Amino acid sequence: MEDILICAAEAIVDGGRGVRFALTAGGADATGFVVRHGGKAYGYLNRCAHVPIELDWAEGEFFESSKLYLMCSTHGAIYVPETGQCAGGPCRGGRLRPIAVVEHDEQIYWQPDDYVRPARA
Repeated sequence: MEDILICAAEAIVDGGRGVRFALTAGGADATGFVVRHGGKAYGYLNRCAHVPIELDWAEGEFFESSKLYLMCSTHGAIYVPETGQCAGGPCRGGRLRPIAVVEHDEQIYWQPDDYVRPARA
């Protein structure tokens, strides 16, 4: 499995700004993001389960004000950071598409799968 560098581990803090990264999802250009919650890094496709639009209201701003949930800036759908499961709003039981992330050597990397792949050059 290929590990693709996203950022330095120190670039994301608990409940703080996430880091976006380019990728291809199902053959289309898209972005993923990584955030930290409860000390652990989580990665997701930057696409709301309700309507396929990006979540962040300003680049890297994924958490709502309490820092307990990720929130779609357009419709207010909220998601549990650890699972991507919808916790309220119009997403009705949907979930964010997880992206495998690993943290080692003080860096954070993502791992492609059958759906998410490195961005085309």
